[in-house]
Amino acid sequence: MKKISIIIPVHNEEGNIALIHQRIKTVFSKLQNYTFELIFVNDGSRDNSQSILEQLSQEFDNVKFIEFSRNFGHQPAVKAGIDFANGNAVISMDADLQHPPELIPELIEKWENGFDVVLTNRKYPEEISYFKKKTSEIFYQFLSKISDVDLKKGGGSDFRLMDANVIQSFRNFNEDDLFLRGLTSWMGYKQTTVQFLAGARNAGESSYNLKKMMKFAFTGITAFSVKPLYLAAFLGFIFSAFSVIGYAIYVIESFVSGTEISGWASLIMTIVFFGGLQLIILGIVGIYLGKIFKQVKERPNYIIRSKNF
Repeated sequence: MKKISIIIPVHNEEGNIALIHQRIKTVFSKLQNYTFELIFVNDGSRDNSQSILEQLSQEFDNVKFIEFSRNFGHQPAVKAGIDFANGNAVISMDADLQHPPELIPELIEKWENGFDVVLTNRKYPEEISYFKKKTSEIFYQFLSKISDVDLKKGGGSDFRLMDANVIQSFRNFNEDDLFLRGLTSWMGYKQTTVQFLAGARNAGESSYNLKKMMKFAFTGITAFSVKPLYLAAFLGFIFSAFSVIGYAIYVIESFVSGTEISGWASLIMTIVFFGGLQLIILGIVGIYLGKIFKQVKERPNYIIRSKNF
């Protein structure tokens, strides 16, 4: 019997826990030669999620939980599940049922066919706004171009299966700003992709607001590329050259025409423009310095308050 570990981060998902457990249980009742364990990672929920998890773990031996001391974020929650999983393969998925458990047999089939990593490529239903679909697509295309990892296929979802050997490699990472989607592609191994239609959220509201999405985007960009630093230097060189050439032309024209060199408005605009450019460049450098600052302190990705392992 091969064991499949399923990692499910939980943040205020009291209305979804029992249902996703039942649907996964139904899926595995039809699979031969496989057992499973559910590892719920409570990422600082403020509702009754923890009490539901404790009750569920008392009823079913294959239900495990990890409770964080506070909210550390989705990526550290997945990492915690990876650190404690002991299956022959590990599947990570969300608790809101937008990742359909019924896709698990197809992921396992691909794994049995020799793939170490089985990614999923999410297709949005028609009711999802065009803006969300397009911005997600553009972000992963952009990240793939400016970094050394290809996230165009399977990059937009944390619903994936990984072999135990891949999981062992994951445990060796000690990065502060985790971006597991990028790390999965960066690691290599034999990978394939399965497409799925994202389901509707069963209960509760998504806590993934625009601010968190922007922070996640900057984490992904700065975690796998130093090209923004080269871009900052390139912009500084180009605009400095333009300013020198432009001012030289202006001086020459003033001498030829016999007019005075004046124009405080243009001078102020030039100062404001280049001041803004300098702040942008300093901001890019500051992001990388901030990542170094947090990394050298070597704080853990998460702190566990309780668990039933």
